[in-house]
Amino acid sequence: MNGPRSILLVEDNPDDVDLTRRAFRRAGLTQPMEVVEDGVEALDYLFARGAHAHRAGEPLPALVLLDLKLPRLDGHEVLRQIRADARTRFLPVVILTSSDEEKDLVESYSHGCNSYVRKPVSYNEFVEAARQLGVYWLVLNRAPPAGGRA
Repeated sequence: MNGPRSILLVEDNPDDVDLTRRAFRRAGLTQPMEVVEDGVEALDYLFARGAHAHRAGEPLPALVLLDLKLPRLDGHEVLRQIRADARTRFLPVVILTSSDEEKDLVESYSHGCNSYVRKPVSYNEFVEAARQLGVYWLVLNRAPPAGGRA
């Protein structure tokens, strides 16, 4: 597979999934967006296991947009497991959440998130946030190869 690397959106709210897809499209971002609905599925996707075992050998997404309040396994634990594994420890992870709680912010950074973005309330602000996220993480930012090996 040699196309643009995907964005993995980990979000359980279908309205937020739709809003995020529309905002990224409107912002002109053309990367494919894969969506998983809970923390267990997010880890299965990233580590190519369970229902996502067919992904073995495929590249990791270019960016993970991770909600914190997820069923089965919350975003904090997902982030902790991403950072604990050599294959994903340098994968860019942006927390995209409606939480305004300082403990979520501090805990997210303590577990290694790359950025913490509170979901804007208005659609136009969300589109602008998506544009800025896309420009920074998908165009300007250079991430090390998977596992950090050169």
